[in-house]
Amino acid sequence: MATTGGSSVRVGPVPFKDVEHDGDMVTAVPERPSEEHVALVSALPCWVLAAGGFGPGGRRPLQRRFEPRPSDVIVASLPKCGTTWLVALAFATLARRAHPPGAGDHPLRRLNPHQCLPFLEGLFISGLEGKLDALPSPRLMNTHMPLAMIPGAVPADGAGGGCRVVYICREPKDMVVSLWHYFRRVYPDLEFSEVFDIACDGTMLWGPFWDHILGYWRASAARPENVLFLRYEELLRDPAENVRRLARFVGLPFSAAEEEDGVVRGIVELCSLDSLRGMEANKAGYVDTRIKFPREALFRKGVADDWKSHMTPEMACRMDDIVADKLRGTGLAFP
Repeated sequence: MATTGGSSVRVGPVPFKDVEHDGDMVTAVPERPSEEHVALVSALPCWVLAAGGFGPGGRRPLQRRFEPRPSDVIVASLPKCGTTWLVALAFATLARRAHPPGAGDHPLRRLNPHQCLPFLEGLFISGLEGKLDALPSPRLMNTHMPLAMIPGAVPADGAGGGCRVVYICREPKDMVVSLWHYFRRVYPDLEFSEVFDIACDGTMLWGPFWDHILGYWRASAARPENVLFLRYEELLRDPAENVRRLARFVGLPFSAAEEEDGVVRGIVELCSLDSLRGMEANKAGYVDTRIKFPREALFRKGVADDWKSHMTPEMACRMDDIVADKLRGTGLAFP
């Protein structure tokens, strides 16, 4: 438990797994999905239903009841875009004073990264947002929601308030390949072409991937104090510098003493794919979703350009053309 000024008052971020069963965390009664929502979701392919928290049943209560605090930090992404890595880096960076990266009892050495952060839509679809309300500030959270679905996170132009959002995107072709591998752990007969076509058609449950990316991209340009836009490939090339960017963005820059003591290096090493893959907490058990995905499935390759081993030239050209068309004139591109 982190403390302040010798007090026993808990301050965040704290590992969510350590506090989610606290008796003082009041839970709410989940809303019953409307018949329209049930009909919509039941018509989706079975593998898409594994991401049920992204659908209307999770969005509606989140839109109605989520109230961001100024000190909140939300880690946002589409699935399979480096989410787990960024979640680990963000937690290790924000909690470094209570949990130095070299500590033998660091939460990331005993918990899966996703157990350290509450998953926003998962809490709201289950009616458990009372657990979120009871967390001490600053709260660190994770979501796959489009920015427009997170009310108040980024205020309109000229308005104050909001919180901080750290978004990570990935080359779309690599994202689709990683998504296919992930879902195959539960649906082994799933064809790559099915995932590819749904992505190209813009019919994924969380919406067209280009709209998701552009929502955060435009917000990062309009409100850079509220949204930090990261790219997976840049994080791969220079993780230390991107950790420094993250720390500056959330208002916790590394001091000269921390730099000299190797704190940045320690965070990068603690959160590396090899390190996380080797933790016992990530070797067994399941990701806490409605469908049980093995935790170790979160740590596959973690490389760029893996799409070249899976897509035909025609498939790659089709997706590249879609991306170029949708991003034209936005200042964002995937070379």
